[in-house]
Amino acid sequence: MDTRWLVVLATCAATGAAAEEDYFAFMPDGGRSILEKVLAKRPDVETELGETHRSVDWLIHIQQGELPGTGWLDEWQAQTLADYLAYANPIDPTALPPDGRDMTLARCQSCHIVTVVVTQARTKEAWLGTMSKPSHVGVPLTPAERDQLADYLTVNAGIPIDAIPPELRAGGATY
Repeated sequence: MDTRWLVVLATCAATGAAAEEDYFAFMPDGGRSILEKVLAKRPDVETELGETHRSVDWLIHIQQGELPGTGWLDEWQAQTLADYLAYANPIDPTALPPDGRDMTLARCQSCHIVTVVVTQARTKEAWLGTMSKPSHVGVPLTPAERDQLADYLTVNAGIPIDAIPPELRAGGATY
C-alpha cells in the first residue's frame, strides 16, 4: 500500500467524529485548497502567482523553496499545487478557479458515487481515455478542465476503500 494512504487511514481513524461530519474529508486537497492554505500562511506569495509556468517548472520552484509558504507540502501536495498553478495562471487570489477535487465532486458525482472514481489508480492517459468515452463526453468540462481533472486524479486517486466512509463505498454508475 502507498504510504500516503497509511497516513490517510490513520487520520480517518483518529478523527472519527470529524470524518462523519465531512464525508469527503478522505479526498486529498486540490490545488485551490492547497493554495488557499499557502496564501493564509504567506500572503506575499501573491507576487509569484502572476508568473506562467508549466507544471514541471512550478514543481521545481516549490521543491527548491522558491515559492514562499510551500515548505510544508509533501510530494503529492506539491505536484497537485504545481499542476493547479500551471492551469490557473495568472492567479487572482480573490477568485481562485475550481481545482481537480472540486471537479471530481461536482462532475463525477453527477452520474456515479465518487468512490467509483477515487479508488482507481490510473495514468493520465487512462483518465483522459475514460473522459473521451461516449458516456463521459457530455460531462460539462472544457478540454483544459478535463486535463486538469486527469492530473488531479493521476496524483491523488487510488484511495484504499478502507479510507472511505462506509456510506460512500456502495453504488455505481447511473448512466
